[in-house]
Order: sequence, then structure tokens, then C-alpha cells
Amino acid sequence: MKWLLVFWAVPVTFLGGWYTLSFYDMNFGLQFLTRDMHDVVFMVYGNILGVDPAIVPGMVFKAILVDTAIVFLLVFARYKGLTLTSWVKRLFSKGRQRDTSGSAAAPE
Repeated sequence: MKWLLVFWAVPVTFLGGWYTLSFYDMNFGLQFLTRDMHDVVFMVYGNILGVDPAIVPGMVFKAILVDTAIVFLLVFARYKGLTLTSWVKRLFSKGRQRDTSGSAAAPE
């Protein structure tokens, strides 16, 4: 579980740090942190996706929110002791109990 969090947190932190530093042009002499590079990166992504480059940062933010929700859902499920197999077994066992208990006498 800790590796899932590491492999989620490192890219999100790197992307957030790069976006913040390049947006405010705090480049520390590094080319990839300049505002020009920031604009070029989002222009390239916008052209690849076929959308206006101005909306790409919002799309990335929404994707990060969805990924974060999925990761926290997995962590919460693990913390509560829930697994996918236990959930599937519970789902099908409830359906089987309803079918058997709801049936009356066999027709003649």
C-alpha cells in the first residue's frame, strides 16, 4: 500500500511543483521552469488533444482530482479491511439469499 501512495504522490508533487514554479516564472536559471516552456508544453498538449491550450491545466487538475479520489478510496478500503473479492462475494451471496428465501412452494 505504501508503494501505491509513493507512486501516486511523487508524480503529483512533481507536476504540481513544476506547474507552480513555471506559472510564476521562478526558474532558478533552469530552462524547463520558465514561463515560455510552460506555455509551450500546454500548447503542445492542446494541439495533441485538439483543444484550446488554455483549458488543458484545468483538465489536468480534474484528472489529478479523480486519481486522488481513487487512491484515497483504495486506501480507505484497505484500512477498513475491504477487498474486491470480499465485496464481490458479498454481492453475489446477497443475491442468492434473496432468490432462495423469496421462492414459495414449487408449482404443481
